[in-house]
Amino acid sequence: MIMSKKELSVEQTHELLNTLKTRFEKNMGRHKGIEWTKVEERLIGRPGKLWILDEMEVTGGEPDVVDFDKETGEYIFYDCSAESPKGRRSICYDLEALESRKEHQPENNAIDMAAGMGVELLTEEQYRFLQQLGQFDTKTSSWIVTPPEIRKLGGALFGDRRYNHVFVYHNGAQSYYAARAFRGLLRV
Repeated sequence: MIMSKKELSVEQTHELLNTLKTRFEKNMGRHKGIEWTKVEERLIGRPGKLWILDEMEVTGGEPDVVDFDKETGEYIFYDCSAESPKGRRSICYDLEALESRKEHQPENNAIDMAAGMGVELLTEEQYRFLQQLGQFDTKTSSWIVTPPEIRKLGGALFGDRRYNHVFVYHNGAQSYYAARAFRGLLRV
């Protein structure tokens, strides 16, 4: 059997499901009222979504279920690593920002990297929701969706938690730091 590039082997699927189940059980406060068996059932029927979750995992995102959309029947996964995902750091905001750098260009950008993985960047509202589930980005920061009117002027938004408070700041979209990545969202 030839596998497509965006599909996991049986062994990889089993390993990922075990990892997700263990994380789910260790962090029950993130998904009150959600049963793992129903999440797993939905995941098994969607191999493309498993591939995306694996991408989130291998880049250090530690995805976990944080919500259930009653209207669509979808489970919502966010990157729940304590700090911004290590495999996605040192990137600027988008391709325009990347191309604007004449020297010391980063290897990638958050928007294209997220699209390549199949995830969405968190909005400010989603980022603040995540921060209600725990303390994230206490030493790092994460790019978040930037409104077009800010981006048009060259800026981009990021969030972090300092002094037990969630902050949303701005930076030039072309900036990048060793401690800044992005957090993704996946609907399954």
